[in-house]
Amino acid sequence: MIKKLLLILFCSVLFFGTTKADTPDVQKLRLAADQGDANAQMNLGYMYGIGKDVAQDYTESLKWFRLASAQGNADAQLGIGLMYVKGEGVAQDYAESLKWFRLAAAQGNAMAQQSLGRQYLQGDGVGQDYAKAIKWFRLAAAKGNANAQCDLGMIYGMGKGVAKNYNESIKWLRLAANQGFPPALNALHALHVPGY
Repeated sequence: MIKKLLLILFCSVLFFGTTKADTPDVQKLRLAADQGDANAQMNLGYMYGIGKDVAQDYTESLKWFRLASAQGNADAQLGIGLMYVKGEGVAQDYAESLKWFRLAAAQGNAMAQQSLGRQYLQGDGVGQDYAKAIKWFRLAAAKGNANAQCDLGMIYGMGKGVAKNYNESIKWLRLAANQGFPPALNALHALHVPGY
């Protein structure tokens, strides 16, 4: 009887897999999130989105992001916007992502500002508008966002919405490269800028 029970248990583990029990840190975070802590809710949303210490689950990610967003958490608003851009757990919807990026950007979230700039640059869900793209990139770049700094460097290098300006391009690319941002490092290397 015991052998048969062990065989059934072994087969069920092979067939169904095992579920990972929450670590004490995840349990503590979940308790805070359940009690309405917006930062804990945002962190749980992030963890479910990438599968960190929990099974990846976009539905759970969106649930926690929405709870935190309802309390004005800019990082959670950014998270929802990114889910709509990538189509993770939701249908890809650039207009919806713009809504969430705008909410987070209005609170000064640099990643949301950079994301808005990228949508205006590419015309995703909105008419292509280089002036608005540059505006949002500048706001994010001033906060040290390497992605936005690199975007500005590329814009000045190509002359998109601004006069082509090699020196301005190199300035922004260097700021991003000095943070170790690979696309900026690659661009400076391709331009044969000394030291890169």
